[in-house]
Formats: sequence, C-alpha cells, structure tokens
Amino acid sequence: MRWQDLRRSSNVDDRRGMSGGGKVALGGVGVIIVVVLGLLTGQDPGQIMENLQGAQTTEQTGTRPPGPRPDDRTADLVTTVLGSTEDVWDKIYAENNAQYQQPTLQIFENATQGACGGASAAMGPFYCPADQQVYIDLSFCDELRTKFKAPGDFAVAYVIAHEVGHHVQNLMGISSQVQQQRRRLSEAEYNKLSVKLELQADFLAGVWANRANKMQNILEPGDLEAALAAANAIGDDKLQKQSQGYVVPDAFTHGTSEQRMYWFKKGFDTGDLNQGRFDDIR
Repeated sequence: MRWQDLRRSSNVDDRRGMSGGGKVALGGVGVIIVVVLGLLTGQDPGQIMENLQGAQTTEQTGTRPPGPRPDDRTADLVTTVLGSTEDVWDKIYAENNAQYQQPTLQIFENATQGACGGASAAMGPFYCPADQQVYIDLSFCDELRTKFKAPGDFAVAYVIAHEVGHHVQNLMGISSQVQQQRRRLSEAEYNKLSVKLELQADFLAGVWANRANKMQNILEPGDLEAALAAANAIGDDKLQKQSQGYVVPDAFTHGTSEQRMYWFKKGFDTGDLNQGRFDDIR
C-alpha cells in the first residue's frame, strides 16, 4: 500500500504509554484506610473515593511520554489511513450536498475508558457511537499478521476503514435503528441485524478502498488480497471453529468469512453506495 506520502489525520488521540481506564480498585486494606481518613478529617469516605478516582482520571489524560516506540510506524499508518477515509467521505458527502462529520480515533494501550465504557486490547478495534470515536490497541495489527495470517499494511487499512464504516452508519441513523430493535427481538433475531450491520461496514470499507485508489493511487499488487485475507480470518464461522470446534449460526454477530469477503469486494468493485443498502445486505 502506498501511504507514506498521504496526509495524516489530525483527529487522533494517541494514548500509548498511558495508564488504562477504569476506576481505582481498593481492596480491604484500602477501604479501611479510606474510612480512617474520613474519621480523622471529618470527610465523607465516599467523597474521598471519588477524589481518588478523579485523580487517576486526570493522570490518565496527561501527555504521552516522549520518545520513539516500536509501534510508531503502525501508529503512523493508522493515522494516515484515517486521513484517507476523511478525504474520501468528505468528497462523497459533498457529492450529496452534505457535510461529513469526521470521527476521532483513539490509539490506546492495554485498556481505556470511553463513552461506551471500559475497553481492553482483547476486544479488538471498535467504534463507539456515543462519542463518535474509533478505538484501537495497535497490538491487534500484530495479531492480524501472526494470529490471523493476514499480513500487509492494507489488511490494517481494511480494519480501520471498517470501523469508520460504522461511523458512517451512525451518521446515517442506521446504527440507532438497529439498536432500537434490541428489546423487542430475540437474541438470535437481533444477531441477524448485527450481522447485516457488520457486513454493510465491510461494504463501506470497500467503497473507501475504491474511491481512495482513484483519488490517491494507494493500491499495490497484493493489497486487495491482504484485505480479503483479513476479512476471511475474522468471519464468525472461522473464529467459532477455531475456538470451540463447531459452528453456531444463530450466534453469528459479524457474518461468515465468505459474506465478509463478498461485501468488501462488492464495495470495492462498485464504489457505489446504492449497491450496499442495509435492506439488501444478506
């Protein structure tokens, strides 16, 4: 993937090297100390706990320690891909007489806190509609290459573009419409809607790849195969087979490997939003 000369996004919150999110966890001794402090100072122990947690939160939002890191290249790649998605979606929205609201991307390490609650590296990349942020621990990019056997910069780009696809769905009101169905549907029925949401995000990632290549000439030989390898590796059927030895279709939330590859490829081949309407996703 040719990305080194592209524009870097300014909408990146790099929190690598900072402590993870969450509230202070006090054991039995810690609670006793808080109670004693309350008795000595006349303060409410609950208020002391809140102050401690607030202090930790302040520390977490400080400046990232300076100096080079082994994953700086990956951070630069992710920042550049986000910039490319901004350029593409800015243009698509302008073509439709609208203005694209750019998301923020948070790079975290191990754990973080956001509007959707706590998150850890084990969750993988995700999008939070409540704060319109994409979250990623860069260790996932290493896992793409080693654990999922999907090497290459464009495999990482596919993942970022997929999460930005969820942002586009959020702006279009699709995400909220799906979420509103949660209470009235069974788990299996809701999972089917979740699959459609994920497959449409794959399609939107393909649309980005199509438009970005036309605008910025980003693709090199093997890039499309790298993205398809990533889509294949994270299909529900393949992941279930690897983890438990069998497949439970009713538990699918992201779609099969075949579906994920199909919809990314359709977005890439057509570059046409009308070819991936939510109701047409299967």
